[in-house]
Amino acid sequence: MSGGTGVGVLGTGSYLPPVVVPNGPVAEAAGVTPEWIEAKTLIRERRHALPGQATSDLAVEAARRALADAGVAAADLAVVVVSTSTPDSPQPPTASLVQAALGADGAAAFDVNAVCSGFVYALEVARALLVAAGDGRPALVVGADVYSRILDRSDRRTAVLFGDGAGAVVLGAAPAGREVGRAVLHGVGSSAHLIGVPAGGSRLPASEQTLAEGQHWFRMDGRGVREFVEERVPGLVAEVLAGAGWDPAAVDHVVPHQGNGVMLAGLAASLGLPRARMHTTVEELGNTGSASVPVTLDAARRAGALLPGDRVLLLAFGGGMNLAGTALTWLGSPAERAERVPLPRRAHRPRQERPVTPSRAAASST
Repeated sequence: MSGGTGVGVLGTGSYLPPVVVPNGPVAEAAGVTPEWIEAKTLIRERRHALPGQATSDLAVEAARRALADAGVAAADLAVVVVSTSTPDSPQPPTASLVQAALGADGAAAFDVNAVCSGFVYALEVARALLVAAGDGRPALVVGADVYSRILDRSDRRTAVLFGDGAGAVVLGAAPAGREVGRAVLHGVGSSAHLIGVPAGGSRLPASEQTLAEGQHWFRMDGRGVREFVEERVPGLVAEVLAGAGWDPAAVDHVVPHQGNGVMLAGLAASLGLPRARMHTTVEELGNTGSASVPVTLDAARRAGALLPGDRVLLLAFGGGMNLAGTALTWLGSPAERAERVPLPRRAHRPRQERPVTPSRAAASST
């Protein structure tokens, strides 16, 4: 960006559909108990989209909230990126539908599909485009998924985990020291078999046989994914911190992909990060795919946990397999930006507060 500025987060927003699904009916369909689900995942409930609600519908609501939070008009956007692995349809891009609903014609509009890691991928693409353009125009980045439409309700490996939702951020010019850093992105294609939907593409087009065989349902090797995360994510974190020049003790907030609550607790311990600095929404929202990172970030922001100058680590992992992480320094609200730009970094203090609770996240996003 010109004028000695970089790209920062100007605003956030999220939307959760109104249907709350507790563990009871999910457990019954999957042949387990509600207690089993909570013990294995820490998930107590999740949200499902209404009949007729598609991914773009959720994305538009989250986008509108983020734009309002940032004080940015949709017509001024330079870029609209939607991260999703559950698009409304194979074509056109879901981003184009979001663009039309917002009135943002003229902006570049496209989708990114890196499954549950996709939001951080999309954030990096948008950040790089804004840096290259250098004209100060903002970008909208949305993570949205409706996994309830592609779940085999009898498969306990997947049906108990996922919920629906959307989260969004607006990126724009920010003063030095209040920027989103360059992301670390890694793909491990040799592990692509761990997560996927077998049919519906050019390799295995939809047919009576694929439907009868259930090949359009989402499938996941849960143990393989857990081992992948345990093996790979610590290295990702080390690389992100090294790129940012941060010591682990200086990180104020960790916002990870909300894959499984038990896995996140183990990850925090293995990374040597205080559990109180890791924000979670998985307990009451489940795994919302690409939405999980921006929804949790928005929940933390609206709960008042993020202060100007705070150092925030975003971490994601998902099908592909893909890994993505970035470090950002929190810019602050529009009022704070107007009054005190640039802001000095606030002194680091020992963290005693608890992470954002899922109930607070849900209340702020509906």
